[in-house]
Amino acid sequence: MSDQGKILIIIGDATETVDTLYPFLRVQEEGIEPVVAGPEAKRFNMVLHEPGAGWEITREFEGYTLQADIAFRDINPEDYLGIFFSGGRAPEYIRYDEDLVRITRYFFEKDLPIACVCHGVEIPAYADCVKGRRMATVGKCKFDLEICGGTFVDEACVIDRNLISGRVWCDHGKYMPAWINLLLEEREKRNG
Repeated sequence: MSDQGKILIIIGDATETVDTLYPFLRVQEEGIEPVVAGPEAKRFNMVLHEPGAGWEITREFEGYTLQADIAFRDINPEDYLGIFFSGGRAPEYIRYDEDLVRITRYFFEKDLPIACVCHGVEIPAYADCVKGRRMATVGKCKFDLEICGGTFVDEACVIDRNLISGRVWCDHGKYMPAWINLLLEEREKRNG
């Protein structure tokens, strides 16, 4: 029986619930194993973000919790088909982790399937991986992308070779199919 493959889903405390659970469940429908990775192999608190009626900023509510299967330091990126950078506030804090930077650069250097939504852009931006790349992200992270050499595109699905991105959780149905297709192609190559 051929290997079905696995992918990394990057999280930390205050990872956005919908941004994380949608890809976590979606890849399983294709027989791909999601491996949740965080600064430590422990349970993390997720949040729900929504625009508030009468608010000019996003409101945040407590979400579910999710167990990280593996710590960043223990990841061998060669074992994975692709990577997903979830949104929420977690990327702002975890992007400085040296092992996460190492892992992020690996997927960009090898042109493997990468998906990113919302604040997830803060991780590849910090890892110096967005120069010359076109990406969607939440409007408030446009600066992070552009200051690091990327180009902001205000669309639900932006495809730049191996990099697939969306703006926020309501774009999942638009960009996720493109990433899934890349994952399936990568799995097929590996299973030859």
